[in-house]
Amino acid sequence: MAFVILDPPKAGAAPPAPAEVSAPQHKSVRRVAVGHVVLVALAVFSIFPVYWMFATALRRPEDSLSGSPVPWPLSTENFRYVFDTIPMLSMLVNTFSMAFVVAVSQLFVALLASYGFARWNFVGKQLLFLLFVGSWLVPFQVTMIPNYLLISQMGLLDSIAGVVIPNLCSAFGVMLLRQHMEAFPRELLDASEMDGQGAWASLWKVIVPNMRPALAALGIMLFISAWNEYLWPSLILRNSDALVQIGIRSFLGAEGNNWGAVMAAAGIACLPIFLIYIFLQRHVVDAFVRSGLK
Repeated sequence: MAFVILDPPKAGAAPPAPAEVSAPQHKSVRRVAVGHVVLVALAVFSIFPVYWMFATALRRPEDSLSGSPVPWPLSTENFRYVFDTIPMLSMLVNTFSMAFVVAVSQLFVALLASYGFARWNFVGKQLLFLLFVGSWLVPFQVTMIPNYLLISQMGLLDSIAGVVIPNLCSAFGVMLLRQHMEAFPRELLDASEMDGQGAWASLWKVIVPNMRPALAALGIMLFISAWNEYLWPSLILRNSDALVQIGIRSFLGAEGNNWGAVMAAAGIACLPIFLIYIFLQRHVVDAFVRSGLK
């Protein structure tokens, strides 16, 4: 048996200086403080346009172009004018219906397509996926005219269906869900097959329940994207009272722009999105947290 004899500390050796021990801690605290300052600055920079929108909406109509950062005296006259001028409630219902149908259809197509890409190997798989990604990279202005001619030939101009049909599939949704499908444990699918479950049953009984955060996050993003769409609905819809995004432009005219009413209508249009995100933000955070986990 061998014994190791440790040298005792020398009598004259001094303990490490407190400054040397706490130096890394000071650096860590400094980095955290700098990070918080940067995050606060970015948050203020992001929130300020929203604050200015509501501040302009709450000013009196004659003070809409005032440069004061605080709206005073407060007034709801712009909101009353909006509800008296355009059918805001019916436009909100139409916009919600359109965005909901678009988000659900895109989510359904993305779920099926990503499931096929992740589960099976077939000839041309990578090429087909690259075509999906490539369609996402193509600017909307390139496909705008062909889509408009197609909708016109189908007789769907000036209808909500004309807005929805070209947006039934989202290449971004396919790409995002495919990454989650690739990270899904293969053992669960093998166990489902051993239990006699087919591919369709495995999708709805195994994969979908375990991917609820990712599906909810993608659904929220698709809904917000459809809700904020302006260019395509403005081309298809001739009736300015169909969707809230089209109705807002009625306050912009050649004789003058009513900025107070514009900001009030835009603020009302933002409220449903704020509420949806506040109640469902946990799913969005969970989706991004779990996206890197195997």
